[in-house]
Amino acid sequence: MKSKPTSFDIAFRAGVSQSTVSRALRNSPLVNEETRLKVQAIARELNYKVDKNASNLRSQQSSTLALLLFEDPTNDDSLINPFFLSMLGSITKACSDKGYDLLVSFQQMNDDWHAEFEDSNKADGIILLGYGDFVDYEEKLIQLIEQDTRFVRWGAEVESLPIVSIGCDNFHGGYQLTEHVIMNGRKHFAFLGEASSHAPEFFDRYKGHCKALTDNQLSVNQACQIDAISTEDSGYKAALALIESGEPFDAIFGASDLIAIGAMRALQDNGYQVPEQVAVIGFDDIPMASFTFPSLTTAKQNTKLAGELLVDSLIKLIQGEPVKTTLMPTNLIVRKSCGS
Repeated sequence: MKSKPTSFDIAFRAGVSQSTVSRALRNSPLVNEETRLKVQAIARELNYKVDKNASNLRSQQSSTLALLLFEDPTNDDSLINPFFLSMLGSITKACSDKGYDLLVSFQQMNDDWHAEFEDSNKADGIILLGYGDFVDYEEKLIQLIEQDTRFVRWGAEVESLPIVSIGCDNFHGGYQLTEHVIMNGRKHFAFLGEASSHAPEFFDRYKGHCKALTDNQLSVNQACQIDAISTEDSGYKAALALIESGEPFDAIFGASDLIAIGAMRALQDNGYQVPEQVAVIGFDDIPMASFTFPSLTTAKQNTKLAGELLVDSLIKLIQGEPVKTTLMPTNLIVRKSCGS
């Protein structure tokens, strides 16, 4: 007995994904006309009929949200950036308060990474934390949009895509930190962290940092911007590269606390006194920042509010309510690593 054709059969014949077939058969505007007509013609040729029961099942809600974490390089086996650990608690509590269960997993970077969650009815929507290289990651976000996945993400605003993001005002945070250190008499700054579209949050912090310098009649030394990812090891290596460059510096802005903590260790290992010779500042206010020696001046992101906003925004999306990107202010946390 010949088996009934499926949407995967149509996808194979049309050379598109199964989710594209699903959208084309319901005349979604996300599928261009040429592809839509091609898919519908193949469906007629195969005498394909939409499974109404499956369609109805898909429309049901599970009262569960999925939190997908990006695997970050860490010094332990957690593979979770410590900044996100505190946010995890807030998201869990916010879900509980709203009557939702929370499913926590790592992001699977395959072609159908969403399938185990919303499309399989395991979760009504997805919260994304972390992304790695944003230029590569952007393709995944586009895929989620095309698949009509309901999701929100933590991070900088993505003006080119219809995505709801919850993040902090990285530009203002970078400006505020830099200006504070300038007021303490420092003039020669280094910035450790990537400053490009590959790392939008770091880039905004760098832009704010540079604006504070120019507003205070100080020059931006491009040779003192050294790429680093958000790990202590990367911060350590970036600081060594700065020292070896021979460029003058009396202040280091680590694009994250982990980078700054690694940089402080490199400075101390090479005979520099912090903050007497070099002021060091970070960004995030992870718990470790207050226990370094000296304790780290940084910009605090409100992870409690962030978790609440992520959950509230996703639930509104699920319920069909309008939602917009939100940027939260940062707070300057002054400790001993910059002198005062």
